[in-house]
Amino acid sequence: MLPFLHQSAPPKLPNGYRLESSIAPSPESINTLLAACQETTHAEDDWLRALDNSLWQLSVLDESSGELVGFVRATSDLALNANLWNLCAKPGPDQAQLLSVLVHRSLNMLRRDLPGCSLSVSAPKMAVAALETHGFVIDPSGIRAMGLPLKTARKPE
Repeated sequence: MLPFLHQSAPPKLPNGYRLESSIAPSPESINTLLAACQETTHAEDDWLRALDNSLWQLSVLDESSGELVGFVRATSDLALNANLWNLCAKPGPDQAQLLSVLVHRSLNMLRRDLPGCSLSVSAPKMAVAALETHGFVIDPSGIRAMGLPLKTARKPE
């Protein structure tokens, strides 16, 4: 049989959470999430510009508190390349499941909207298992991605 005919069921969002894609989270809430994940935070103006220049963003919100507990955003040249950025989920018992939902939903959206684009991901170590579950491989054929920040980013608070 063809592999796509036997895909596993999409991961389910744990009870008490909801996905949001129509309203971008505030820069403050993104920075709070990134700091909880021990990732670098950024200035509010930088976030506003990044969100404005993204194709879309997905947020996972705690339904009871409205807290941002998961996030990813996408950029693309709309022809050859797409990129996922800032993939993260708040540390805790649901972290792996939240990451898996974000990766799965992101891949579905990119396959639908940008078929044929190559995809790169900038993600912390916490997201590696979720990415591997969805077919990503680290350093295929010995290729290593590199990055260079052009200015010093703010350290998590």
